[in-house]
Amino acid sequence: MNTTHNKLFEPITWHDFEKVELRVGTIVDAKIFEEARKPAYQIWADFGDFGILKSSAQITQHYTCQSLIGQQIVGVINFPPKQIGPFISEFLVTGFADENGFIVLNQPHKPVPNGQKLI
Repeated sequence: MNTTHNKLFEPITWHDFEKVELRVGTIVDAKIFEEARKPAYQIWADFGDFGILKSSAQITQHYTCQSLIGQQIVGVINFPPKQIGPFISEFLVTGFADENGFIVLNQPHKPVPNGQKLI
């Protein structure tokens, strides 16, 4: 059994993982976050029974506001709201850094119902 990975990060339990509400939502609106210190968008996503939630995301390198509308994304919806300048972020947009450090969104490759939990 290879235990090298345990040295790279702190292991969590299945119960810990289940606490994280990673849910899918569909982006319904996006606009440039003009007051942000780094280039960012304000986005609103429909998380089904959890409602339409808003977030700030530094994803301007790979996406335009218009291209985001209708895309499904994965967000953490159970963090407390976070003040970002004059904006209150209600969920964390998830993604991966590309080779230049720019964020690529974490998205299902087929449509799923809004609000579905990542399992």
